[in-house]
Amino acid sequence: MERVIGIDLGTFNSCVAVVENGTPVVIANRGGYKVTPSMVAVTEGGKRLVGHIAKRQAVTNAENTVFAAKRLIGRKWDTPQVKNAIQTCPFHIVEGPHGDCRIKMRDKVYSIPEVSAMVLQEMKMVAEDYLGEEVNKVVVTVPAYFNDNQRQATKDAGAISGLDVIRIINEPTSAALAYGFGKNIDRTVAVFDLGGGTFDISILEIASSGVFKVLSTAGDTFLGGEDFDQRVIDWLVEGFEHEHGIDLRQDRMALQRLKDAAEKAKCELSAVTETEVNLPFIISSTRNEALHLQRLLTRATLEGLTADLIDRTVQICELTLGEAGLDKDELEDIILVGGMTRMPKVQERVTKFFQRDPCKGVHPDEVVGLGASIQGAAL
Repeated sequence: MERVIGIDLGTFNSCVAVVENGTPVVIANRGGYKVTPSMVAVTEGGKRLVGHIAKRQAVTNAENTVFAAKRLIGRKWDTPQVKNAIQTCPFHIVEGPHGDCRIKMRDKVYSIPEVSAMVLQEMKMVAEDYLGEEVNKVVVTVPAYFNDNQRQATKDAGAISGLDVIRIINEPTSAALAYGFGKNIDRTVAVFDLGGGTFDISILEIASSGVFKVLSTAGDTFLGGEDFDQRVIDWLVEGFEHEHGIDLRQDRMALQRLKDAAEKAKCELSAVTETEVNLPFIISSTRNEALHLQRLLTRATLEGLTADLIDRTVQICELTLGEAGLDKDELEDIILVGGMTRMPKVQERVTKFFQRDPCKGVHPDEVVGLGASIQGAAL
């Protein structure tokens, strides 16, 4: 029987999984990592790079390194989300012939499904290296709130990559599949999924027979880790501008360095209470002097900068519970998905809102991919 892989095509990271001897496993890439950055670049010589290798050269090739294409997939050029991306991304977003948005790398313009297809091709290769056989069929996950255009564009990306997308499933449903796998339980659960680019909350009933019933779902396709990073970037930029009178956002290389530093600092603050952001030679002054950026970022400052973003996730949770017609005490488990759920303040607010500790038994970066592989094995 032909193998079906599961791919979690994430905004910032992707992973691929397969069911082996009845057990779902996430497949590590050639570098030994179980998640691969959803980044694509084209070098000066025209070579295409995907994943970690693309991320490593992003600072020196910012204009031709694309990330977070998922935020643009299936969207029209004139939407506020695209206008916002144009302002904050160091790469070139241009208008396509059908009012869609496209991305220019070097001298070529790519549709968003073409960019996503490059990531899918990389994940296909990771699976084939591991399995030692060709893989053609895949289950791909998308945010629950994706509309028909976004779902179709994701399917198109699969076709371009040489994969037959036999099913598209919602990320929270996929996470619940992995959570319930082999447990033989009846439960009502909430899946709180705060990833790199999107937020989803779903309330599901899981039956011991393996049947799922989605009671309600909601989300925001422009609320995720990148928005938290952006708050840190703005804070760094404003401090530097106040000190030196220079807006670092006008320099693409400086902006990419800021993005990397903001993400790193944010992640570090999940484990420590303060961290130093140190970017030597970030830019030259009008007198041609090398300027350095050095600021201490505390966890409390980060929490203050992002408080409204966390508030938004809780507001969406409240609406979703209301739509499901449930009280908080009727939920038997809270499943945390996505890297942003490692942030202590996010965990604290989720615990406070739902009045229970979230489930610790799932890996936030891998659970969606695992669920996709379980779905694939069942088809």
